[in-house]
Amino acid sequence: MPQTILIVEDDDLIVDSVRYGLEREGYRVLAAYDGAAGLALARAEGPDLVLMDVMMPVMDGLQACRTLRSESTVTIIMLTARGEELDRVIGLELGADDYVVKPFSMRELVARIRAQLRRVDMQPRTGAGVWPMTVGEITLDNDRHVVTKTGRIVDLRPKEFDLLAVLIAQPGHAFERGELLDAVWGNDWIGDPRTLDVHMRWLRQKVEDDPATPRYLLTVRGLGYRFARPDEV
Repeated sequence: MPQTILIVEDDDLIVDSVRYGLEREGYRVLAAYDGAAGLALARAEGPDLVLMDVMMPVMDGLQACRTLRSESTVTIIMLTARGEELDRVIGLELGADDYVVKPFSMRELVARIRAQLRRVDMQPRTGAGVWPMTVGEITLDNDRHVVTKTGRIVDLRPKEFDLLAVLIAQPGHAFERGELLDAVWGNDWIGDPRTLDVHMRWLRQKVEDDPATPRYLLTVRGLGYRFARPDEV
């Protein structure tokens, strides 16, 4: 059964062009022309990936992305106009997985889509940890795909779980940013590296008592991140 891609875009020409190109690649393509309609269609059809324009009538893409991400882990790629740096950053903050800048080529768009859909099926490369792994109050069970803090389940998105699994598998090890991007998003990832920082901030909000002064998820200045050693917590 072909994978389904939902295009949410108010420009008919872009929709028709992208639909034609993606259907030639073997995808099933749905389309909506404003954010509200796109949100409704995503809920009804459960697509594998959503292409979401930023500027649209009724409900803009940023609001639609925020709402959809609160309900689903579906992959979201934002479509932004050249120069809209703020929109791209906000889109990542709201949970988008990647963005493509207009005008774009079908070759670039298809490559981004394929990379994102491959990562959905990838298993995290979680190092040499023995599961379940416990450090301080946090326990991660990779087999059951469960994280708890002081015995209570912590609700994590898939990429948040994968990132935490990589870090906690080697407490005290300082990971370079590129290592974490390769381990969690895949070594063919071509998105924005700031995605890592956004996911780290989300993780800290969920597992730290004080996200501004983390005990577990530590920044290694000039390098990347590490999980605290047991003797540090």
